[in-house]
Amino acid sequence: MRVNVLLFASLREAIGRSSIALDLTDDATVRALIATLGETYPALAPLLPSVKVAVNRGFAKLDQEIQPGDEVALLPPFGGG
Repeated sequence: MRVNVLLFASLREAIGRSSIALDLTDDATVRALIATLGETYPALAPLLPSVKVAVNRGFAKLDQEIQPGDEVALLPPFGGG
């Protein structure tokens, strides 16, 4: 399946794009998506351990399955106060 992944802040800057289309297996999880991103885009690999992943605008766990048509967003750590 093909999934659109939105990238924000340092992730976007690392590859110069705000979104990418990623091909995944039909039973892919968030963990598999992160692994595939790191292999496909090596510039993202050092940033991925600290990202939060949102699927359909809700934070996702690593074992959550991704479905065709899901909106996936990667959010780097952010601070504030």
